[in-house]
Amino acid sequence: MYVSGSDRRSLSALFAALAVLLVAPGAPAQQAQQPPCAADAHRQFDFWVGTWEVTNAQGNVAGVNQITSILGGCVLLEEWKSNAGPYAGKSFNVYDAARDTWHQTWVDNGGLLLQLDGGLVDGSMVLEGTRPGPDGGEVLHRITWEPLKGGNVRQTWDTSPDGGENWTQQFNGLYSPSE
Repeated sequence: MYVSGSDRRSLSALFAALAVLLVAPGAPAQQAQQPPCAADAHRQFDFWVGTWEVTNAQGNVAGVNQITSILGGCVLLEEWKSNAGPYAGKSFNVYDAARDTWHQTWVDNGGLLLQLDGGLVDGSMVLEGTRPGPDGGEVLHRITWEPLKGGNVRQTWDTSPDGGENWTQQFNGLYSPSE
C-alpha cells in the first residue's frame, strides 16, 4: 500500500495527538479511579479482621482464628485452627454489591461446605444458609458476629431443623485479640 508524503504527515500528526491525549495529565486514562471495594458496605465486616484467640462458653480456648483482608479489600479470608486436634477450616467472606448481601463460603478438613448469606442486623453480622442434616432433612444455620466494647467479638452459631421455629446453639465463642 502506497501512502503519499502528505498522508504520512497527516497520519503522523494524528498519532502524535493521540499520544498526547493518552499521557497528558488529567486525561481520562490517567485519572484515579475509586477502588472496586471502597464503598462503605464492603467495610461492614472489617470489625472481624485480626488474629484472635477464641474461647468457648466455658472459658476454654477453642482455637485461633486469623481474619485477613485480601484482594484489595474485597475479600475477608478466615483461617481457623482448633485447639482440639487437627480440625481446621477456611472461609471467604465477600460483600456482593449486585445482590446487596454478604456471602460466606466455609470449607474444612472434614469435608464440610457451608454457604451463608446475610448482612448487618443492629450492628451485628448475621449470615444464614441451609445444608442437609444427618437425617437428610434441611438444617438452617445462622451465625452471628457481634462487635463488643473493648475490641472483642462474640460469635454464636445456631441451627434449626424446622426452618427457624426452634433453634439450638452449636457454638458460643468470644474472640479476643491475640497477643
